[in-house]
Amino acid sequence: MERWAPYLLAGVLFTGYALISVLRYRRLETMSWDLGIFEQAVRAYAHLRAPVVDLKGPGANVLGDHFSPVTALLAPFYRLFPTPVTLLVAQAALFALSAVPVTRAGIRLLGRARGFAVGAGYGLSWGVQRAVEFDFHEICFAVPLIAFALEALLRGRGRAALLWALPLVLVKEDLGLTLAALACLSAWRAGRDGDRRTARLAVGAAVLGAAVTALVFSVVIPSFNTGGGYDYWDKVTGESPAAALTGGLDVKLATLGWLLIPTTGLLALRSPLLLVAVPTLGWRFLSGDPHYWSADWHYSAVLMPVLALALVDAVDRSRRDRRPWLRAYALQLPAATLASALTLGATTLPSARLAEPDTYRIPERAVLAERLFARVPDGASVEADMAPIARLTSRCRVLWIGGTRGLVPDWIVFDNSSGWVGDPRDYARQLHPGAEFVRADEAAGFVLMRRVP
Repeated sequence: MERWAPYLLAGVLFTGYALISVLRYRRLETMSWDLGIFEQAVRAYAHLRAPVVDLKGPGANVLGDHFSPVTALLAPFYRLFPTPVTLLVAQAALFALSAVPVTRAGIRLLGRARGFAVGAGYGLSWGVQRAVEFDFHEICFAVPLIAFALEALLRGRGRAALLWALPLVLVKEDLGLTLAALACLSAWRAGRDGDRRTARLAVGAAVLGAAVTALVFSVVIPSFNTGGGYDYWDKVTGESPAAALTGGLDVKLATLGWLLIPTTGLLALRSPLLLVAVPTLGWRFLSGDPHYWSADWHYSAVLMPVLALALVDAVDRSRRDRRPWLRAYALQLPAATLASALTLGATTLPSARLAEPDTYRIPERAVLAERLFARVPDGASVEADMAPIARLTSRCRVLWIGGTRGLVPDWIVFDNSSGWVGDPRDYARQLHPGAEFVRADEAAGFVLMRRVP
């Protein structure tokens, strides 16, 4: 049973994650345009085309936005099941898979009960649940890679850790620095153990991670970007590092508290594995964009396996400490962190909705909206706002409303339930002077406009 426990836990987590994200999709609760963006990219890969994402602008190559070629791995599955649900289910599977190395390491070092508690607490952690809730993102590939790499490091298998971490450079442009941090940690441990060959390989991997990061930021992304640069530099503050860190200090300290207290009881501070979290926290807290500072959305998911395995390492270290109070505290933490995750999961996190009957009912508004969207013919060009995007990207050319850059679409569809658009025809003329659109249908607050030839 002990051998299969990590996989059984992963199966349960996969079911929960998939239910959360797929039911949200069916209820028309998409939170951003990212699901549509990634679907356009994966759809292009599935048909052996360049990953053009028209939502970022007509003809925009997604590799000029973020460097995430790893998403091409989803292309075969999407070719068989061409729907955004494929991406959501794949993400659920990848997040659930990451619980296997966390649980396995916990059981090996702390025993069955404590190890399983760490694995379950990790799987239910707020960082993972927020990422599941926030549609699809490429970081779902990074989470299991980091987890398997750190598990290998805890087993003293430095080369295996490097092999697990190397693909991080294909997940997102900043994760080369995470590879570098993990490789430096591996080099230090190998040097301490007298394994010079692994230490040299780790140093080489650290240099490679930093070099690839610099190359991607300065050459690769700009070469695919229509503007010849990196669109997110403006989100990095131009102030000094000290001024950048102190900006929004209350929010950043609150985020650190959420990261360290409910998930590790601060004990992870005793583990050197926590250094792997530094690059991600560094770019987030140095950024001038407040969205990166908080504990919301998907940004903390890559930190969750680091924290969980740092906790395992710290508990293992502390239970041999001379101080009785520290040994006692450490041995209680796995159960305490699981209790914390269960409490949050039953109250404020997305898993709480799984116990509500309404979660499994599709609201009438979503049904009516689906019928409205179905009126758009396959292959048509559509200008849309948030909610309709992921319903259309599998079969239409979809552009962001107001971002067509002169291209006149066949259809316009948007959510006007708040009445923010007084006259839809006038709004269509503002978007496309010289073109004429008529109202084709309206339902559940959504307005569908058709271009007059």
